[in-house]
Amino acid sequence: MSEQRTRRLTALISGTVQGVGYRLWVQRYARDLQLTGYAENLSDGRVEVIAEGQQADLERLLHWLARGPKHAVVSAIETQWADATGLEGFHTY
Repeated sequence: MSEQRTRRLTALISGTVQGVGYRLWVQRYARDLQLTGYAENLSDGRVEVIAEGQQADLERLLHWLARGPKHAVVSAIETQWADATGLEGFHTY
């Protein structure tokens, strides 16, 4: 069996994603999937999510990012994929 390498997902989420509990919601799902990284509000109203882990788990998170919590309205997600850099824990800023 080949060893799976860890990947890094960078996602910029646009819409009504600040002030609706989006970052804490992302943190909960990311931790459930045993991903590392962070979610941060950006000054332009978007949320940036950096997550590292197995590709399949990151794709699950991406599905949830598009959905968002109850009061969020996600209008767009820009994504970028790369090799993981070794982040630890999952934090919100």
